[in-house]
Amino acid sequence: MPIFTPSRRWQPPFFPFKKRNSSEKIEEAFERTFKGLLWGCRMCGNCLLQETAFICPMACPKGLRNGPCGGSTPEHCCVDETRPCIWYAIYERAEKMGRLEKLLEVFPPLDWDKAGTSALRDVYEKIDAYGKRRTFSTILRSSTREREIKWEQFFKDIRQPDWWHGDDQLHPPRSHEPVSGLEKRLSEGAFVLSCEIVPPAAGEFSALDARLDQLKNLVDAVNITDNASAIPRLSAFTCSQRVLALGIEPVLQMTARDRTRLSLQADLIGASAAGIRNLLLITGDHPNKGCPPFSHMDAWDFDSIQAVWIARKLRDEGVFLDGRMANPPPNYFIGTAAAPFASESRYQALRAEKKVNAGAQFMQTNLIFDVKRFEAYLEELSKRGLLDRVYLLAGIAPIKTMAAAKYLRQLPGIVIPDAIMQRLAKANNLETEFLKISLELIEKLRCLPGVHGLHFMAVNDINHLKTVLIESGLRT
Repeated sequence: MPIFTPSRRWQPPFFPFKKRNSSEKIEEAFERTFKGLLWGCRMCGNCLLQETAFICPMACPKGLRNGPCGGSTPEHCCVDETRPCIWYAIYERAEKMGRLEKLLEVFPPLDWDKAGTSALRDVYEKIDAYGKRRTFSTILRSSTREREIKWEQFFKDIRQPDWWHGDDQLHPPRSHEPVSGLEKRLSEGAFVLSCEIVPPAAGEFSALDARLDQLKNLVDAVNITDNASAIPRLSAFTCSQRVLALGIEPVLQMTARDRTRLSLQADLIGASAAGIRNLLLITGDHPNKGCPPFSHMDAWDFDSIQAVWIARKLRDEGVFLDGRMANPPPNYFIGTAAAPFASESRYQALRAEKKVNAGAQFMQTNLIFDVKRFEAYLEELSKRGLLDRVYLLAGIAPIKTMAAAKYLRQLPGIVIPDAIMQRLAKANNLETEFLKISLELIEKLRCLPGVHGLHFMAVNDINHLKTVLIESGLRT
């Protein structure tokens, strides 16, 4: 166990992908040893310790560099319960140090060309470029405040490469007309409904078509999941094209887990070219939540916040990560997920602000059964001024069996209060009781400030969803 990072390494440190000379090898071996002892360093080549409360975020099994996943808890990591959630520890220590707001900066994905190399070399090279005498003279002759500002800028210049330039500022979309029906309805103040569909594990569309036929004119948009629960299914991109062809508005989900930054950028311009205008960019479940044999379980190429940042720059600035221009640039409505019940509300609100600053325009939340805790989350969003800066769609599950309730309750990031479970246990007619609970949740959620619509998930029975919508008055 390292001294300053309260968790062991998830994987051994990286080694360079290129030939190194003797002095570089010695330098890297020294850094690997002493930073490994102190922080469990994985030699990522782009150290963030200065900003992450001197806890190495690479101890996260997903290698997340911009905050926790939606399953974050104070007790343990949702991927490996023998480990603490490293990002919860970062938030806690940063808060104690008065540096929580520093975590709003959008950190870059790894530069794999630098993985395994010395991060300290960047410091030396920057000092050399500025001049050693000039550097130390500036430090000694500056006031405490000036020295602090220069120190912060010095390390920011190192951790934010020219191809990224991440910051903590709001980046609203450029002035435009709504690019999708979903964006148009939200911009007009309509209370929208979306529904999530898990593609079939089949090489044809009959099962998908049957569900879509039932959903037509029932909801405003249909989300197509992307290998949900880390299980391969019919391509989300192909299903979204099918949805579009049937005259329904698709929301294409894209998981970071299954992509590199190359395939992400290709899929972004591909979705736009295909006429798919709504995107939901998410991190995705860890491969060990699916079925063996598992996919890669090491650091991912990027996270959901980095995906939003890349998508926004490509759309609004027409710039690929490598500096090439996209002409014409793609068009899409950028969405992402929110996790009201993961870790602490104030930490999740900060993560939500980071996503909005990066470019997210709408958010779909995880499932809500505990309205009081969701109201506490909304209060934290309000404190950060987010309720007027992002369209929020509250997640709801119109389930009707006890087995479904028990299954959902054990998933990370979902809270079903004991009171609801006790109420179900006493019910004479479970289906009727589930319907009552759904209607009560809808009535409460639709009245909350900042909620612009509902997002239905875990929908196994479209007829039951239709009943819920009619009984609630959301559809006639």
